[in-house]
Amino acid sequence: MNKDSYYTIVDYPIEFFYDRQEYMAVDELPSNVRVEIHGNGWDLLRKYFRVNVPPFIIELKDPSRQDVILTRNIQRELSDKLLPSQLTSILTDSLKLNIDNLVTRKIKVQVDTTPSTLGKNIRLASSIKVDPEYVTVKGPTSVLQRLGGSFSVRLEDEKINKNYSKLLPIKAPKELSDFLTLQEDNVLVEFEVVEFLEGNKRLRLKKVNFPDRVDIDPDISSVIMTYLVDERHVNDLKEAELEGILNYVNRNRQDSTVNVQLNRRPPYLENITFEPNSLQLKYSERE
Repeated sequence: MNKDSYYTIVDYPIEFFYDRQEYMAVDELPSNVRVEIHGNGWDLLRKYFRVNVPPFIIELKDPSRQDVILTRNIQRELSDKLLPSQLTSILTDSLKLNIDNLVTRKIKVQVDTTPSTLGKNIRLASSIKVDPEYVTVKGPTSVLQRLGGSFSVRLEDEKINKNYSKLLPIKAPKELSDFLTLQEDNVLVEFEVVEFLEGNKRLRLKKVNFPDRVDIDPDISSVIMTYLVDERHVNDLKEAELEGILNYVNRNRQDSTVNVQLNRRPPYLENITFEPNSLQLKYSERE
């Protein structure tokens, strides 16, 4: 082992030195470079097993502009680092880097809701307010771009049936959490809701554009309208003059039926249906 004529291949440790307040590695950086060296057997053994082997430092002045390092450009400095062993060759051709500038951005917060967020027949009665509307996020440029200009906060509550005001924790998406830091820990989410009540109402039928020889069953003069009504407008519905309209122009020519339509549709009504929904047309013979 005391001879100076041994050859071996080792993975020599390397580290990159750069301003970590201004830059961040987006992908894992290379941790070693494969080299062939020759020299004293004990020194080669020590380097092979990395016993008290200090890493080779590669200084990067502007790493965001440097995506690859050709190992031939560091050969002289690496040779000095390997002494007293001699560098025979560098087997790693290049070192790939992906280091970005660290920047700080104001990102708009959006609330992520699901179909089960609100309870049955519950509707939003106001816009969803978020305070603060923007959060301060710091991270690599390319990672911030992946956010798409917005930051989502999910409402974990379900079947909400009353006005909502809650302080929600805000976190970076799991797949980006290693790269991003947030100045804010939480946001206040507020909104108002309203319940739509189920109901039904009998409506008088009115025929429109019917020729003299066309009619419907004379025993049918009204229909039952089923609906959901905004709880704030129940009294408005009682006073509304609503009718079921049968417009001959809109008839189904294939089966000679005509659908029931509402003479006007108040904005506080939803899910309107009629029973019956359509009526059969009856044609009399010409005289």
